[in-house]
Amino acid sequence: MRLTVRVTPKGGRDAVDGWAADEAGRPVLKLRVSAAASEGAANAAVVALIAKALKLPKSAVRIAAGGTSRVKRLEIEGVDEHVLSEVFGRP
Repeated sequence: MRLTVRVTPKGGRDAVDGWAADEAGRPVLKLRVSAAASEGAANAAVVALIAKALKLPKSAVRIAAGGTSRVKRLEIEGVDEHVLSEVFGRP
């Protein structure tokens, strides 16, 4: 399963802020993490946050694209669209 997220590093807390649309109108899940965007700390926090929310091991969540960008594409093993909708709501 692929999921596009928009991350706010140094956001004060680790949380999912809901759905938004990108410039092209595609849905993105807004996240905030307390870690700074240095040395991969924010990316690790994103992986941990999504894995915890979906009750998966961190190894099931991988950043496929956007490692140095605020907008990232995640690949998640072991879930489908139905599970994402239950946990994060509909876009």
